[in-house]
Amino acid sequence: MTEVKKIAKLCGAGMLTGAVNGLFGGGGGMIVVPLLQANGRAPLVAHATAILIILPVCLASAAVYLAGGWFDAELFLAVGLGVLAGGAAGANLLGVISPAAATLVFAAVMFAAGVRMIV
Repeated sequence: MTEVKKIAKLCGAGMLTGAVNGLFGGGGGMIVVPLLQANGRAPLVAHATAILIILPVCLASAAVYLAGGWFDAELFLAVGLGVLAGGAAGANLLGVISPAAATLVFAAVMFAAGVRMIV
């Protein structure tokens, strides 16, 4: 595959990720990790890159939500503090677990979220 095709494919994956994140208020990482792995990236690289990709996507979505008035400051502060602590812990954990373990945990979380949404 030519370099231009690879870049176009990754840009398409990015557009899909952004659309899912904007539509659902999150969840873009659930899309981007498998797409990056399908494009030959190692699991740990895909997970770490997804975190960096999701930041600007979340900021763009948040700007739209703020402009639309769909924002609860108290909820943001309460959950945001937990997310910061959990994000730091998770990022440190990603550096010490195996790629197979990261993939298994990711799949388990995706499966549990899907079951939860159905039930």
